[in-house]
Amino acid sequence: MKIKLLFFLLFSTVMIAQSSFDRAEKLYSENKLSDAKKLFEDYLNANPSHSKSIEYLGDIAGKEKKWDEAISNYKKLKDKFPSTANFHYKYGGAMGMKAKSVNKFKALGMIDDIENAFLTAAKLDEKHIDTRWALVMLYIELPGIVGGSETKAQKYATQLMNLSKVDGYLSKGYIDVYFERYSKAEANYKKAHEIGNSNTTYEKLYDLYLNKMKNKTKASQLKNEFEK
Repeated sequence: MKIKLLFFLLFSTVMIAQSSFDRAEKLYSENKLSDAKKLFEDYLNANPSHSKSIEYLGDIAGKEKKWDEAISNYKKLKDKFPSTANFHYKYGGAMGMKAKSVNKFKALGMIDDIENAFLTAAKLDEKHIDTRWALVMLYIELPGIVGGSETKAQKYATQLMNLSKVDGYLSKGYIDVYFERYSKAEANYKKAHEIGNSNTTYEKLYDLYLNKMKNKTKASQLKNEFEK
């Protein structure tokens, strides 16, 4: 009888804990971040090595723009799972967002860590699309004196092209927009939209027409065609 009672108690504890994590996931999916965070923290206190809870807490911190908190959580994951590309990517992303929120001198000291995190993720997973997007944006936005380079950005845009034509054309269009090569950007965005025909491809092309090329006629025509 004692053995059966002990088994029942252990089973009940596991089920309650799992139910708590499931509720936290549901709250997160509903964007109820503060409630989800409390449950994830409670679950993590009871299960200190639960990596998914740590990841969710990092994601919540990122959504709340609490970059130090996000960095801390992702660092735990990348150090514990050094072969998991996505943890390096998320760590680099949180570092990158923090770099944009601090003064330029401090941001310069973070560049190597950001770049290394993305390069590690790209090396670990040859099909990780988000990492390659991050590298395209990083190398375009960085000044040349600290490692910025269109050549480097184009390298990862080409890799994106091999993984996903839509992402490839969008990334090449992004580079063209940055350098104000609007005709080339239009050609790339149009190809992306022809293939993807999504809200994302539409918005990129529409923004190019309306805000960069100042061509309201093309913007209006695109909008009418997409809404049909």
